[in-house]
Amino acid sequence: MPSNAGGQKAVVKELSKLLASTYTLYLKTQNYHWNVTGPLFTSLHSLFETQYTELAAAVDEIAERIRALGARAPGSFAEFAKLSVVEEAAGERSANDMIGDLVDDQKAIADLAKSLIEAAEKAGDHATADLATARVLAHEKNAWMLRSHLE
Repeated sequence: MPSNAGGQKAVVKELSKLLASTYTLYLKTQNYHWNVTGPLFTSLHSLFETQYTELAAAVDEIAERIRALGARAPGSFAEFAKLSVVEEAAGERSANDMIGDLVDDQKAIADLAKSLIEAAEKAGDHATADLATARVLAHEKNAWMLRSHLE
C-alpha cells in the first residue's frame, strides 16, 4: 500500500489511465484481428490474437490492482474514452496501417506505464511499480514483434 494518501491517489489515477488504454488497445487489436487482409493475413491474424489475449489478462490485473488499493476501477466505454491515450479504430485500414497504428499505441502505453512507475515509486508502492515494469516489457516486446512485419 502506498505510504501516503496523495501518492496513492496519483497512483490510482495513472493505473486508471493504464487500464483504459490497455482495454482500448485490446479492442483495437481484436478489431484488426477480425479485419486484417492481404498477403500477411495468416501471420498477422495469429499475432493480433496473441497480443489481444495478453492484453485481456493485463486488463484484469490492472483493474484488480486498482481495487487492491481501495479505489473503484473504471469500467465503461465512456470512462475509458476519457482516460485512454489510445484512440479507437474505425473504418477500413490496410495491414501496414494497422501495424503502424498498433506500434504507436504500444509505445504510448509503454510510456504511460513508465509514468506509472515514477508515481508508484514516489508513493512507495513497490507492487504497482512492479506491475508497471512488467507492462513496459510487454508493450516494448509487442511493438518490436509488430515492427518486424514492416521491415
